[in-house]
Amino acid sequence: MFWGKKSAKEEVKLSGPKEIPGLVQNYLVAERKMDPDLVKLLRAVQRKSTTGATFEIRVFDESEMKAKKVQVKDYSSLDESPDLIIYEGFFDEGTKQVKLEEKKKVNWNTPILSQAEIQQKIEALKEPGNTVFFYAARGTNHGGPLGMGAAVIELNPNYPGKKQKKYIIYVADVIDMEPVSKGSRAFDSDKPKDVVRWVKNLHDKRAYSS
Repeated sequence: MFWGKKSAKEEVKLSGPKEIPGLVQNYLVAERKMDPDLVKLLRAVQRKSTTGATFEIRVFDESEMKAKKVQVKDYSSLDESPDLIIYEGFFDEGTKQVKLEEKKKVNWNTPILSQAEIQQKIEALKEPGNTVFFYAARGTNHGGPLGMGAAVIELNPNYPGKKQKKYIIYVADVIDMEPVSKGSRAFDSDKPKDVVRWVKNLHDKRAYSS
């Protein structure tokens, strides 16, 4: 009687997303010239190779996963979302060998603007309905190089109508470096300096996991 016996493939339970293994982190820093702090924020899924003692690995950005409203449970689940894979390859702790292929280019070198630079960009809005956005490292949204979406500032197209304020401020998820529409409305303001201070509180170096 064999109908109750599972195949070897079925018996293997794949692990969920984890911090990138140290050997692979070192490779990304030394060979791919990535910021060590950023490497610690990315996530990896892996599975034992069918040959030898190596592990197959896929590296992705969890914040992008959340922005795209998908779930990565394990290595195989990324088969359905290949656009999330940043690096793919294998590593061997025994031989200290790492081989990764870059699956997509990501611009990690996002400049962090000063309050003066943020204010200049906001005050440069001239036409009603024009917008400018700033990547966020804090907040409740996801995606983008700083991990937490973006703040979007719009020059209110109905200003100076009755009870209308000059600026409308939104928060949005970011996919492929662009905000997903305007996002959710946060507040309105007539005071650019208040808007600037609020934006600057979100716009900072990415320093923690989303």
